Amino acid sequence: MLDLFSIFSKGGIVLWCFQGTSEIFSPSVNALIRSVILQERSGNNTFNHNSLTLQYKLDNEFELVFVVAYQRILQLSYVDKFLNDVHLEFRDKYKNDLQTGKHNMDFEFKMCFDRVLKECENWAKSQAKIPKQMRTFEDSQKSKKTVASMIERKGEEKNKKSVKIVESKNLTNGKIEESYEQEDDVIATNRAKLAQKLASKNKKEAKKSPKSPKNVDRVKKPRVWELGGGSRDLPSLDFSTDKDEVPNEIMADTQLVGQMAGAIKDLEVESDYSSSDEETEKSAQSSPKKSGGMFSLFKGLVGSKALSEESMRPVLDKLRDHLIAKNVAADIANKLCDSVATKLEGKVLGTFDSVAKTVRSTLTESLVQILSPKRRVDILRDCMHAKQEGRPYVMAFCGVNGVGKSTNLAKVCFWLLENDLSVLIAACDTFRAGAVEQLRTHVRRLDALHPQQTHQRRMVHLYEKGYGKDAAGIAMEAIRYAADSKIDVVLVDTAGRMQDNEPLMRALAKLITVNEPDLVLFVGEALVGNEAVDQLVKFNQALADHSSSTDPHVIDGIVLTKFDTIDDKVGAAISMTYITGQPIVFVGTGQTYTDLKALNPDAVVRALMK
Repeated sequence: MLDLFSIFSKGGIVLWCFQGTSEIFSPSVNALIRSVILQERSGNNTFNHNSLTLQYKLDNEFELVFVVAYQRILQLSYVDKFLNDVHLEFRDKYKNDLQTGKHNMDFEFKMCFDRVLKECENWAKSQAKIPKQMRTFEDSQKSKKTVASMIERKGEEKNKKSVKIVESKNLTNGKIEESYEQEDDVIATNRAKLAQKLASKNKKEAKKSPKSPKNVDRVKKPRVWELGGGSRDLPSLDFSTDKDEVPNEIMADTQLVGQMAGAIKDLEVESDYSSSDEETEKSAQSSPKKSGGMFSLFKGLVGSKALSEESMRPVLDKLRDHLIAKNVAADIANKLCDSVATKLEGKVLGTFDSVAKTVRSTLTESLVQILSPKRRVDILRDCMHAKQEGRPYVMAFCGVNGVGKSTNLAKVCFWLLENDLSVLIAACDTFRAGAVEQLRTHVRRLDALHPQQTHQRRMVHLYEKGYGKDAAGIAMEAIRYAADSKIDVVLVDTAGRMQDNEPLMRALAKLITVNEPDLVLFVGEALVGNEAVDQLVKFNQALADHSSSTDPHVIDGIVLTKFDTIDDKVGAAISMTYITGQPIVFVGTGQTYTDLKALNPDAVVRALMK
């Protein structure tokens, strides 16, 4: 039933292996190591790759990994028990050898493996024979409730003078009637007091109310615009046609030229680091146990205590709530804490290490590793490589409505112009009113900042076909035009669409499949928390499902916008990166063209953990 069972160290040394078939399983195990263990996603002990299901267990004390692989169509109920039993059997048998670090010796584990596997299979068969019995009414929580516990009694503490009717067999009819009369007297007294308070309150409000103003005839006045108002300012508000003269605001932006040459500067998040676990540790140390004397003091100093999930749970719960408060999606926060618990369970603490400090430092390292790119991200180098091949480098921007795709596309365009790369903007948002005019305005401003006279060629172009056209066809024509005109980069602007709109998601998948861009960027807001998870998952899934290619092109990177509006609630960066595993390529922080940054994982994690 099992195709593979392997025991290897985290350093890559295989200690023992069982293989049930002649199939090569190294790609699946490598994918498990690369996608789960190295990327801090070990909270869930199941990983699917191709037609296999891989379940694993980590031994953090001896830095070992136990992996079981079987066909995904099989439902094996004993795998979890089998992993735990084999783990304990291997540890008990070779504990001394593992402590001395003898990982290169031959481990004779075949007989123990067969015995444990047979016991687990028999256990699964015995469990399948036992029919599940329905829970009786006496075992349910509802049977423990009484009639008295379901009666709501309000105001027992506040109104002690009121007499309550107590149901009892010993009460006579006369006593019950007397209690009713006493309650009626109390109710009447309370109503009289309430009426007096309302009357006095109305009198006070009547005295304080001002006299009503006299009716004044209102005359409608013409609106005065900030630019001066009047018909003489209408030409200055007309942006529908290109003008030869350079507006004053463009002249003011000329000071931005030259600031974005080279690589993008890292994002800096200002935060005062304060460790809350140190306060917890001090409070725990302020009330030490009195028993034990001097020996208990030395025992606390010696690092001989292994971490368990029960000892880490209070710290993990506190850190999970902290992450959610910093805008990390709740599901992602739970997975991160579970991954840290799996990574630390069984690990022996250092001499002077505390549980809170160890858990916090491990979570910090995991967050930094999640935000760090798993592959090289050098757009300038890729653009120059495409230029040497005689083709334009194509980037497509996609996302939901109103996240800032066109604005951040213009920022990326300005950065490319600063590095002497010509750009063609393809206006593929043929749905939103004003989308083409917005790009036309950006192109006019960028063309004024980098004029043709400075570079001896026109640096920025706009390819537009109006509204209501096929976006995939416009993108194809724009790429062909850029190749014929020797333009270096093509930036494709797409229409905003909700992740649940299937027709629009099919159109986006068609655009990407037909044109095959070099980079597909998802533009998301830093303001969202749980919504970021839903957006990215459904965008990625739609691009894969609606593509006609056998190897669909999904999201390659993320543009995180409106980062300057969230202060230190930077959790959306963690949520977006954790879902796809793709890096955050650009971070938008302001309204000018130079407000484009590169993500600094250390700075973001410092702000997140403060």
